Amino acid sequence: MEQRLVLGPVLRHVDQTSASIWVETHGRAEVMVRAADRAWTAATFEVHGHHYALVEVDGLEPGSVQEYSVEIDGERCWPSGDASDLPPSRIATLTSDQELRMAFGSCRMSLPHDADANREHGFDAMRAYARDLAGRDPNTWPHLVLFLGDQVYADETSEAMQEFIASRRSLDDPPGTELKDFEEYTHLYCLAWSDPVNRWLLSTVPSAMIFDDHDIRDDWNTSAQWRREMAQVPWWHDRIVGGLASYWIYQHLGNLSPQDRAEDELWAPIVEAAKRGETRDWGPVLDEFAERADEHPDTYRWSFVRDIGANRVIVVDSRAARVLKPDVRSILDDAEMDWLDEQLQGGFDHVFVGTSLPFLLSRGLHHFEAWNEAVATGAWGKRIAVRGERLRRAVDLEHWAAFHEGFERVAKMTTEVARGRRGEAPGTVTFLSGDVHHSYIAEANVGRDCRVLQAVCSPIRNQLPGRTQTGMDLVNRGFATPITRLLAKLAGVPRPELDWTITHGPWYDNNLATLETRGRELAMKWEAGTTSPDVDDDEVRLTVVAQLE
Repeated sequence: MEQRLVLGPVLRHVDQTSASIWVETHGRAEVMVRAADRAWTAATFEVHGHHYALVEVDGLEPGSVQEYSVEIDGERCWPSGDASDLPPSRIATLTSDQELRMAFGSCRMSLPHDADANREHGFDAMRAYARDLAGRDPNTWPHLVLFLGDQVYADETSEAMQEFIASRRSLDDPPGTELKDFEEYTHLYCLAWSDPVNRWLLSTVPSAMIFDDHDIRDDWNTSAQWRREMAQVPWWHDRIVGGLASYWIYQHLGNLSPQDRAEDELWAPIVEAAKRGETRDWGPVLDEFAERADEHPDTYRWSFVRDIGANRVIVVDSRAARVLKPDVRSILDDAEMDWLDEQLQGGFDHVFVGTSLPFLLSRGLHHFEAWNEAVATGAWGKRIAVRGERLRRAVDLEHWAAFHEGFERVAKMTTEVARGRRGEAPGTVTFLSGDVHHSYIAEANVGRDCRVLQAVCSPIRNQLPGRTQTGMDLVNRGFATPITRLLAKLAGVPRPELDWTITHGPWYDNNLATLETRGRELAMKWEAGTTSPDVDDDEVRLTVVAQLE
């Protein structure tokens, strides 16, 4: 009966007494999770002919560890024979005084793990990490892996994905090899999560996720003009609706705690209908929701927060919640900014802010993006504004630096936390990010004991070409900073109040990073899979690329 399990199990939100386990099945079914001589069940819910379940495993002991199995309609389907050489999947609950071990990274293309793909794209750092983890003491495994965007690429597809698309429609018709709708998203997630080694990792290490542009499309929500142009594209409506609806199912639902999920506007009626024994296809409901969430982002929050021991992890949506009016630009709308303001507090050993887009870029790139925002919105006249918009999209100038007011507001919040004005100052305020296809550490000078850090881990698997790496090196190592700072000044952009420098990097390997708290101290390291490209992936081993002690 293994074939009844399409995807999963994926271990999602875990706290001191509960765990959430997500699966996709081939049809309507009852899903049961067995652990510690107990069992928990959930009925599947249907969306456009696909079937999913999220089993809430509750009543566990804090700090306990239990192996688990999954049954569908009474037939055991996990553990799978495909993962027979890997340790059993398990649930490890947290404790109130938990130190935090967390892996993080972004930008992972769904590609084969053969020699050809390895030569072109490098080794999948997530897969190498999973293999390495399987050989370690389970007591050293991370409590969470945080995926910071581009979990799937809807606009850059593999041959396998294109074969599926071609089975439904002509690749000569728009959008060609890009995804068109919900059905194609379901296959893309299947390709991304079905490799046995990665599937085992997702089954045994709790995960949290936030989208970035490629989960939907490159430059998603980069400007008002971009939105106007995409609204005129015939296939765009099905793409954005399918992308957000599938994101809610595959990624967002498991981000939520049981309490938050019970209050979710979509999940609550699904649960109530299941209690009544009602069966229906929720596709139209999710489609309507996704359309509204895109048109009116202030009606739904994708951001979330978790407290683990004495540490706070805030994960911020920096894509869907933007304000892109001609006279008002903000990377977060007012409701989202107020929510972040409320969450960004002291009184913790460490505060982590996960945002797919780096908050602190190199100074040269920061000034360049701030200059581009100014000229694209008319600082040097309409003719230059048109060219500024073209440049913004051509080289992806749409990070926090390109939303100056929002950057300064969050910088002020961060400084207040670091200086103890929002409760006792933590040991660090650390921004965790991806997107830029290179990794680095930056540190801001706030003049207090609390360190303000930016840690970027990108890509997991999507390396920049060598020529592009050379250009990024020139910018990141400060050679362009005097020029871009002058441009920003001439465009009327004030110098940022926060002062920071890149202290480690950049480096361009396919990486997965890990961090570990030690009281108020923080250690981090970046690891890449290495060996000869012609060697089988199962022989890839992790090598430390960089670390911070």
